Amino acid sequence: MTTDETRRTTDEHGHDIIDPLYVAIVTVSSSRAAAAETEDPETLEDPGGDTVAACFEDEGHEVRERVLVRDDYAAIRTAVRRLVAQREIDIVVTTGGTGVTADDVSPEATASLFERELPGFGELFRSLSWDEVGTRAMASRATAGIAVDTPVFTLPGSTNACRTACEKLIVPEAPHLAGLATSHRTEATDQSLEAFRSDE
Repeated sequence: MTTDETRRTTDEHGHDIIDPLYVAIVTVSSSRAAAAETEDPETLEDPGGDTVAACFEDEGHEVRERVLVRDDYAAIRTAVRRLVAQREIDIVVTTGGTGVTADDVSPEATASLFERELPGFGELFRSLSWDEVGTRAMASRATAGIAVDTPVFTLPGSTNACRTACEKLIVPEAPHLAGLATSHRTEATDQSLEAFRSDE
């Protein structure tokens, strides 16, 4: 059985990495969430979530949990908050709700949990999207950050977008990001923000 100790190693630069990763996927879709109330959730199609899962599993990582929620700020935030609070989850990826319609609130819901943002992800993703969809790339509000020591990536719901983001950006870098985000757990001293706040 793979333990946390055996999954944490270092790369050629001495940086912590976690491999294989334990991944959680949150699919944001009001229509699918409504259908799940009357149908077996296991039979519902989830192309974006399936694409994310395949990208990670093809590289030897393990999808530990998949969640389906409607396009609702509170529902998305609650689902992601529950997942990042679990020590056994190394990374969370959401799909859907990153556009510009009134119910596209995934970026706001996930970013409200971020302790540190990863602006470079959105910048690189939109640059790659430019090559695929041209000026429409500007409408994507894909984002990423660290929440409770866990990298969180908020992606569009399309299979092409999920594949581009995962294959070219997330999967290659996620072991490194997860290792760095949790490196303080292996140190003797507390390096969290709370350690630097004065007692009042």
